[in-house]
Amino acid sequence: MSMNKRTTILTSVIVSSLLLSGCGLLGGKTREKIDPPQTVTYTDDGKITGKTVGEKSVEKEATKDSVMTELYLIDKNGYVVAQTLPLPKTESVAKQALTYLVEGGPVTEMLPNGFAAVLPVDTEVDVDIKDKTAIVNFSNEFKNYKPENELKILQAVTWTLTQFDTIEKVKFKLNGHDLNEMPVAGTPIGKEVSRANGINIDTSEAVDITNTKSATVYFLANEEGENYYVPVTRRVEDNSIAGIVAELVRGPSYSSALLNDFSPDVKLLDDPKVENKKVTLNFNESIFGSFEDKKIISEHLLNSLVLSLTEQEGIESVEVMVNGKAELVKENGEKLTEPVTRPQKVNTGSY
Repeated sequence: MSMNKRTTILTSVIVSSLLLSGCGLLGGKTREKIDPPQTVTYTDDGKITGKTVGEKSVEKEATKDSVMTELYLIDKNGYVVAQTLPLPKTESVAKQALTYLVEGGPVTEMLPNGFAAVLPVDTEVDVDIKDKTAIVNFSNEFKNYKPENELKILQAVTWTLTQFDTIEKVKFKLNGHDLNEMPVAGTPIGKEVSRANGINIDTSEAVDITNTKSATVYFLANEEGENYYVPVTRRVEDNSIAGIVAELVRGPSYSSALLNDFSPDVKLLDDPKVENKKVTLNFNESIFGSFEDKKIISEHLLNSLVLSLTEQEGIESVEVMVNGKAELVKENGEKLTEPVTRPQKVNTGSY
């Protein structure tokens, strides 16, 4: 849905928006290494110095004894969404991350407003990593979920684990036995799953599965004045860079609660150019949207664009041009003179 139709929310979005740094959303790698645990940068008094795509500072939450970790939780609208929270340092960060997905577990006091844990109460997990595959063994309590939550659990576990450098795929087990399908509704999972299986799959339009491909794009959501980014996987005919831009312009389904800052008149004037893991995009002036008079580019538009494109293999940064000119102005008045990189962590907040 167009942000122009959500003027009340737009005001709070702009006022509270996290301003991008000159070199990117935050900078850094997409994944986090498991051994040793990778932490954020701290000042001498133990406070984190960086901020990510989320709307709040984490200075009061992160300490020298914590590691910022993405937990894929369920929001009030039923979307599976990353929330980055400071978890205690441990050598078993993959297992710990899943432990924090258990309802009634240690995540309870940390849950952001409107979010819930995804794994059934008292579920226990073990994680063994071999050849970039996380073999996850769940206790019998894992079966105690509602059928309508099955895909959400599958996606939450997979995307939480694949944030780490050493994990690309996930294999599910129950009490030591391989699972080729989920235990309640029977969703097929085969030998293993990955991010290629998608997340928050948009089925609002009937498509020919055999002649389409998957593409994951990020839209904006709002909970009590706090903004966060939701990944949505669609079946599209064109999942190239230009095709992904087209999906962002098309926006979220009208039946969803998601928001979008792209004007429907936004167009690419040239084919995207990829060089040294950087993609350069040349847009028409419609990219400015409601800021066209001031030639300012929306922070949330830029965030959605960078998050969506850096999901693609081989893309690490995005350079935005308008009518062939690269020096754009951000909402804080600073010039955007360098390519924008993906943040280390998505939706970081102090809760």
